[in-house]
Amino acid sequence: MRFQPSRLMLPIALSFSLVLVGCKDGQQAQGGPGMPPAPVAVFTATPEDIAITNELPGRIAPTRIAQVRPRVSGIVVERVFQQGTAVNEGDVLYRIDPAPFRVEVERAQATLQRAEATRIQAQQQAERYEQLRARNVASPQQHESAVASLAQADADVASGKAGLAAAQLNLQYTNITAPIRGRTGRALVTEGALVAANGAEPMTIIQQLDPVYADFTQSATDLVRLRRALQAGALEATGQDEARVRLVLDDGSVYPHPGRLLFSEATVDTTTGQVTLRGEFPNPNGDLLPGLYVRVRIEQGVERNAIAVPQQAVQRDNAGRPQVYVVKPDDTTELRTVTSNRVVNGRAVINEGLKAGERVVVDGFQRLRPGAKVNATAWVPPAQTTAAASNTTVQ
Repeated sequence: MRFQPSRLMLPIALSFSLVLVGCKDGQQAQGGPGMPPAPVAVFTATPEDIAITNELPGRIAPTRIAQVRPRVSGIVVERVFQQGTAVNEGDVLYRIDPAPFRVEVERAQATLQRAEATRIQAQQQAERYEQLRARNVASPQQHESAVASLAQADADVASGKAGLAAAQLNLQYTNITAPIRGRTGRALVTEGALVAANGAEPMTIIQQLDPVYADFTQSATDLVRLRRALQAGALEATGQDEARVRLVLDDGSVYPHPGRLLFSEATVDTTTGQVTLRGEFPNPNGDLLPGLYVRVRIEQGVERNAIAVPQQAVQRDNAGRPQVYVVKPDDTTELRTVTSNRVVNGRAVINEGLKAGERVVVDGFQRLRPGAKVNATAWVPPAQTTAAASNTTVQ
């Protein structure tokens, strides 16, 4: 007889499988073996003093600028300076033809000599009439006329001296000198050109570039908010004379020479809503040129007992709110929403939502879920990790 499987075998096999699955689930429910805790690196929040630093856009400007103009009219016979070079105050830049002005000096000298000769004659006559009047030989009217002639001769001598001084000054002005120390620009006048004392065009421009100014702007709203925080005691001022100011160049590098804050304007630009501030920076190598775009990093206060975590520990939800994973004392995780409005040196400053001593997940949170068990170890910054690896010797 041929064997045929019974129709009752299939229900029996299904029942047996369900019993095995139930036993397995019961073992897991009773504390059987499951997934191990996820390894994570954590950062312990520690209070510290953090400077309130802002990077603001600005432009470089010379500390002094002078337009070189002639004081007398004439023909330019020589350009002495080299374009784009440094000059000192008093250095000769141009020379105007001095011949006409030497003639004026000689004429003024002759006029003065004639006035002095007339004065000598008037003085002698006045002395003579003084003697005659004492002997009652000359009338008082004659004596008074002699004294008046002497006074007029004295005035002519003074006028002659002033005319001579003016002529000599004009001769001196034929040498056009630098009014300040600085760097010259391009020559705007060439030899043979006729220049006038009241001309509108300068002959060249000199700019003093060591030190230089950095004029930058800050939003009036941010400035008011900062002052309110200082008044409320949430921040401490560094002081106007102690404010640290640094320059960040267009390529992202930091200018090596620190500067100092000079002033901030007391008015707000009605078109932009910005307040202008000015800093002064040394420029010994001439790297900073007028008009150069820079970013000014200024420290405007200090936040005491602030909490900052590595920026990579902060995530964003769908609404853009910052969140961090916090490891609780029982080594389970909590996804917590925090408040952070600035980043300092790669660290996010937490204003609300995190307390000192709490542990924040920095590395390994990509697969975490709230309430998950973790195996937490201290997070080591990448720079320290690289240094430790470089100091390790292979045996």
